[in-house]
Amino acid sequence: MKQQPKNIAIVGSGLVGSLLAIYLRKHGHTVTVFDRRPDIRTIVFSGRSINLAMSNRGWKALSEIGIEEEIKKIAIPLNKRAMHLVGKPMYFQEYGKDGEAIWSISRGVLNRRMIDLAEAAGVTFKFEEKVWDVDLPEAKLFTGATEKGEWKEYQFDLIFGCDGAFSRVRHKMQRRSRFDYSQDFIDVGYKELTIPANADGTHKLDAHSFHIWPRGKYMFIAMPNLDGSFTCTLFMPFEGEVSFESIKTKEDAERFFETSFPSVDHEIENLATDFFTNPTSAMVTMKCYPWTYWDKVALVGDSAHAIVPFYGQGMNAGFEDIYMLNKLIQDYGDDWETIFQTYQKERKPNADAIAELSYRNFIEMSSKTADSKFLLQKKIENRFAEKYPDKWVPLYSRVTFSDRPYAEALAIGDAQEKIMEQVMELPDIETNWDSEEVEQKMLGLLARA
Repeated sequence: MKQQPKNIAIVGSGLVGSLLAIYLRKHGHTVTVFDRRPDIRTIVFSGRSINLAMSNRGWKALSEIGIEEEIKKIAIPLNKRAMHLVGKPMYFQEYGKDGEAIWSISRGVLNRRMIDLAEAAGVTFKFEEKVWDVDLPEAKLFTGATEKGEWKEYQFDLIFGCDGAFSRVRHKMQRRSRFDYSQDFIDVGYKELTIPANADGTHKLDAHSFHIWPRGKYMFIAMPNLDGSFTCTLFMPFEGEVSFESIKTKEDAERFFETSFPSVDHEIENLATDFFTNPTSAMVTMKCYPWTYWDKVALVGDSAHAIVPFYGQGMNAGFEDIYMLNKLIQDYGDDWETIFQTYQKERKPNADAIAELSYRNFIEMSSKTADSKFLLQKKIENRFAEKYPDKWVPLYSRVTFSDRPYAEALAIGDAQEKIMEQVMELPDIETNWDSEEVEQKMLGLLARA
């Protein structure tokens, strides 16, 4: 259904705000994007980012408006994990079936490209213009240099809050009656570090792998960039015996990297310098409901459902919000109240599911990937999935290489885990893992599930 053109504001020029702006322009709306920050295209990126992992859901949203191939030019496909364990040789874990990959992409590079594409589509950006207040029933925004200074008033037909986990638009909605809100910080923070390219511009580690150094309470990851460098992230408790707090000097940092991550010993100097140059950032799971106000205001992406980054699905989930909104626009035309109501009811259970999965995946990545029993379980699951692809799709594949609902992936994943608990208790499972007996046990348990 065709829509009547509206005058629409988007608060936030990040990835979700920029993509939503392109979608809304395709429907003929006038779109203005406000951001309190400077234009990201004019500044050096801040050292507060984890490289993004674009997967099926994200690509689907980009493909729908014809920019998938354009964005693939600035991304690198990763078809496997490279596991760096202490005292053992590095080994690889394939992500999925042939051709299945996540794509490493720099947040800064992608955000700049998305803003360029939005501007080319006719979107107006107002950078360094901070929104202080929102009149929800009237769809008015008030901006100004300071909270106490003079404000400028803007009138719109609709407002979308795409302004992240600490959204100003959501803050205003929180003051309404019966608005549910929770935020939960984990006691682990992160710090961005860099492994530069070789002198000839090549990568120092395998360029088509997602590198993980799992160390239990902390871990280190590295994702490749097109220029030959790696954006690395150290995840570690804020306080405690091994923590950001406990590393006080450059010597402490060098000793920590030497003993914890010996395979990057040639990079110790860079990593120790970055450790003190770049900020330590916190991670939060943020949930709220409702996500919309009448037919006037809607929250999209992190402003509605911020999650920890351990499934690489934050951006993908935000892009899927937009894909879903677009489908509802096509179904309901100018009935924005029905569009908004249906959007929040359908997306909320899936947002809660990916929040839970993301939190669990930190435990898996930091601890279990170094555990021999866990690795054996995955080996059994993968063998069974190869033989019976219609009966068993691993949880990771359901989340990453599928566009089925997150809530479905969580429910089926939990059911599979119950089956595997029984399989792993079979006698001599270490030697009989690929036997007919194990296969029949799994088929029997599946039939009863």
